[in-house]
Amino acid sequence: MAATILVKNGVYRNTEIVNQVFPLVKQYQDGAHGGFVTVDGTTMFGKDRVRIRVSGTDAYEFVSGAPTPAEPAKPVVVETDEEIMTRIRERFEILDEMASAVTNGDIRAMIVTGPPGVGKSFGIERVIENACLFDKIAGKKLRAEVVKGNVTPIALYATLYKYSDPNCVLVFDDADSVFFDDVALNLLKGALDTGKKRKISWLADSATLRREGIPDSFNFKGSVIFITNLSFSNVKSAKLRDHLTALESRCHFVDLKIDTTRDKILRIKQIMQDGMLDEYDFDEPAVARDEIVEFINKNAARLREISLRTAIKVAQLRKAFPSKWVSYAETSLLKSA
Repeated sequence: MAATILVKNGVYRNTEIVNQVFPLVKQYQDGAHGGFVTVDGTTMFGKDRVRIRVSGTDAYEFVSGAPTPAEPAKPVVVETDEEIMTRIRERFEILDEMASAVTNGDIRAMIVTGPPGVGKSFGIERVIENACLFDKIAGKKLRAEVVKGNVTPIALYATLYKYSDPNCVLVFDDADSVFFDDVALNLLKGALDTGKKRKISWLADSATLRREGIPDSFNFKGSVIFITNLSFSNVKSAKLRDHLTALESRCHFVDLKIDTTRDKILRIKQIMQDGMLDEYDFDEPAVARDEIVEFINKNAARLREISLRTAIKVAQLRKAFPSKWVSYAETSLLKSA
């Protein structure tokens, strides 16, 4: 429905317009001879486009169809470096505390995702080591294990059995093959089911399981942590995505939210401030940290990887070649221009 306006005071040619209602064609504009509003003047003047000269937008008002005022643009929130580092630190603190809850059995399963080389594994492995400390002292079987690399379904079944007791924890660190195998995913879904009993089975004949004395079914009572670089939302296979969604629904999901190059560089700076370079015993540690961060920041577009590993490589070169480290770092760490 077209908007209509009441022209309180205006002029069309030599005709004065006072308190007349017209369908609006176009809102107020400035012209060479003053401002005007364009209306449909068919009823009064026999023309469907009439320019009525007015003093401004306050010379008329809407009767119907008034436009909705545009919402003010939301201000873009720009985080400072300190705010980003605080946000990242808080995420890792949450990760460490939740990892401790997993080792205590308070949390059944957790998926941790984030880019490579930002320290996802470090805190969790430290928690696992502390959990196994008394086992090592007593010479007992360790109640936790970190699994890395390729894992076949039958090996997964055997490992789940080995660590199926209530106080046991399995950590799959960059063992993403378990996410791409239907059988492995079904085993994990069973092991991490939300029910009171989590029974999983291997009903196919297996000499390996017989040799190891592993039954064809058992109740899994342990806990599991997955550490991965995999972005679940970017998996293209609909079938696999359904499996992963089912697995995700059984786990706490911690995304470290280190998404940009700036985030990664500030994470590196944060860890160096926390003492990552102490072992290199630089004469001026603060200067060394600043120079390494500056090198990474300056060459971010050409670095083969922006990660804590890269920072360590740069630190090694700076320690070994104090006067030439920049040239050596550019040679060994940067991609060809």
